[in-house]
Amino acid sequence: MAEALTVGSPPIEVRIRRNQRARRLVLRVGCARSGPTLTLPPGVSTAAARTFLHDHEAWLRSHLGQSRQSVAVRDGTLLPFGDGEIRIVAAPDGRPRLEGDLLMIPGRPADLPVRAGAFLREAARAACVAAVARHAPALGHRAGRISLRDPRARWGSCTSAGDLMFSWRLVLAPAAVLDYVVAHEVAHLAEMNHSPRFWARVRALCPDYGRQRAWL
Repeated sequence: MAEALTVGSPPIEVRIRRNQRARRLVLRVGCARSGPTLTLPPGVSTAAARTFLHDHEAWLRSHLGQSRQSVAVRDGTLLPFGDGEIRIVAAPDGRPRLEGDLLMIPGRPADLPVRAGAFLREAARAACVAAVARHAPALGHRAGRISLRDPRARWGSCTSAGDLMFSWRLVLAPAAVLDYVVAHEVAHLAEMNHSPRFWARVRALCPDYGRQRAWL
């Protein structure tokens, strides 16, 4: 029987995979059939794996599409952020801000989840808008309205009017993955389908899109 650990409540089962060639712990969501997997390098104990899963529970739940209410964002929560990680820290004053790898959130503890979420959404918006500004001119097209939402079944969409929608949770993904999703939707400005012509346009914007698509 495969080794597995559970994290949080309601519990999420994560399959454990030990790899002699791995150099670090790697957590992948996987597809609906296989479920999440945590790869362990040599020498990492089950206790250390359990601690790692506890620290990354919020990230895991967000990418499994569970409700925001099920993610306990509090002082000390560790979240993925682009190509790194940030830790939520309650601050005595000032505005929400990044200080290195710390996301400083002032105000009452009860308001921390809402204010942290607002900061992450704005960060996602800025990153998506910047990526659209890079990719759309490269195809000779112009995007319409850009919105950020929290859809359950997709990372982005493009309407026939050229309006683009992206999931704010892309800010929790590696930067290259966010860039691919934006490139994918921008390519729909030229091809409202998934034909070979469409994928050729995606490849022109994001040559290694296959790797980023596999991450999703």
